[in-house]
Amino acid sequence: MFVNSASASALFSGPFALATLSAPDGPPFPALVTADAQVLDLRAVFGDDGLSIRGLLEIWDTAAARVAALAEDSGPERMPLADFRVHAPIEPRQVFQSGANYRQHVIDLHVAHRDPADERSEEERRAEAAEIMDRRAAEDLPYVFTGLPSAITGPYDDVVLPAWAEKPDWELELVAVIGRPAHRVSAEEALDHIAGYTIANDLTDRATVFRRDMPQIGTDWLRSKNAPGFTPLGPWIVPTASIADPGDLRLVLKLNGETMQDESTKDMIFDVARVVSYASQTAQLLPGDLVLTGSPAGNGMHWGRLLRDGDVMDGSVTGLGVQRTRCVTEVSS
Repeated sequence: MFVNSASASALFSGPFALATLSAPDGPPFPALVTADAQVLDLRAVFGDDGLSIRGLLEIWDTAAARVAALAEDSGPERMPLADFRVHAPIEPRQVFQSGANYRQHVIDLHVAHRDPADERSEEERRAEAAEIMDRRAAEDLPYVFTGLPSAITGPYDDVVLPAWAEKPDWELELVAVIGRPAHRVSAEEALDHIAGYTIANDLTDRATVFRRDMPQIGTDWLRSKNAPGFTPLGPWIVPTASIADPGDLRLVLKLNGETMQDESTKDMIFDVARVVSYASQTAQLLPGDLVLTGSPAGNGMHWGRLLRDGDVMDGSVTGLGVQRTRCVTEVSS
């Protein structure tokens, strides 16, 4: 998709963002995109024809100030964003995904999965769930698992729904993009290791989340979340300096123009810093890695409406732009 520059004022917060773009029939390249929808090819600026956004983040400690200065400099030649295709902003080495991290979403799930023998009112069961969430936030740990970079696709690309996926669902999420290696960092240190934020729609086939052949095994995230294209990403990486508070952003997902998810990151059980810190206690987070921070209430299972051929999803997060993807059913061979 080529961006319409008429919508430039709504691109993102701050003076600039990072992107991966390509000209027609040209290779992808790392770009600085300004708030007035102009593009600067960062390969030429840094004198490196092989530079990528991930490569830029590997030197982000020294490159960040230089990139910020470029956004204010009218000297280097710029090109209109409308002339370029927008790809996923980065190819990460690792993808970390957080589940069950929005209070209202988890309360809804708790109430929906009622034991038939439980005769209490919905109000009583909600009160119990709320108490559990408070205790979990105070005493428990985030729930984090890993995804595959091969599931990532662009923010305006079609999403192919595999023929085997019986219940494909949406999950709009705020994503932290790592800019400095992080291993066993505290929650107080975690935000210093983030270069910026972007958007992901972490699609999930609800029919394959739990193993049918051996329920004792539990969840099967490989099968349910990692089909090619199941993680539309972007359009931009907006630097942390332009996002005043990642704990106060609005996530909105619309399906064919109808709002399905509309929630603030204030509803997170574990904030961004705690999720990043927790993931780093086991793994070494590397520049360009993605940390998906969970999805709020309003998934397809809640509405009784799953994705199907021709559906169009618009996903936005405050200050991070909007992605639009169309669902296409896989053609059986």
